[in-house]
Amino acid sequence: MSMLTPPGMGGREYRITGGKYPRMRPPRRRGRLVAAVVASVAALGLTGWGALQLIDVFTGGGDTASATGPAARCRTKAAAAPATRLEPLPKPAGITVNVYNATRRTGLAKSTADELKKRGFRIGQVGNASKQYDKKVKGTGILLGTPAAQHTALRVLATQLAHADLRADTRKGTDVDLIIGDAFKGLAKQETAHRALTELATPKPAATGKKSC
Repeated sequence: MSMLTPPGMGGREYRITGGKYPRMRPPRRRGRLVAAVVASVAALGLTGWGALQLIDVFTGGGDTASATGPAARCRTKAAAAPATRLEPLPKPAGITVNVYNATRRTGLAKSTADELKKRGFRIGQVGNASKQYDKKVKGTGILLGTPAAQHTALRVLATQLAHADLRADTRKGTDVDLIIGDAFKGLAKQETAHRALTELATPKPAATGKKSC
């Protein structure tokens, strides 16, 4: 047996006669080639994904074709809210005011009623306040009317008298009362009252929503 013959492979039919030797292990070159190809494909995939991410960052997401995406929702939230709707306010000519004097000073009810008439209000009763309010009103005055008048006629009348106290009672009519108090020094200046009335009749825009994106 030749020294080049592997153990257990004796005999003529297993004798090595040439300059080539049989391979005793499976080839590794093919496995390494497959691994290299897989690694190359993975590297190319990661490179392409990274490029797409960079493009997305510098172009703002590229979501220009979608009108219902996050950008659209963000614009909707940031849009200004519509103007607040106020109840229709009556003109001074449509408001009947009863003027009562609850102070010790004489003549206040008539002089105040005359000034209100000049400013376009309709005048009802004029005189001294009832026992419920006589000598008991410490502020500038009290404006009385129905609960509905709290948001209409009394608001208009309040532009003529600063710091007046608005109250509601159980009366049936639509007229309102102005009860003059001890701190009364006169109606608001006509220019100031007119400006306040204009602002009252102008709808104010509601608060805009905060952007959340």
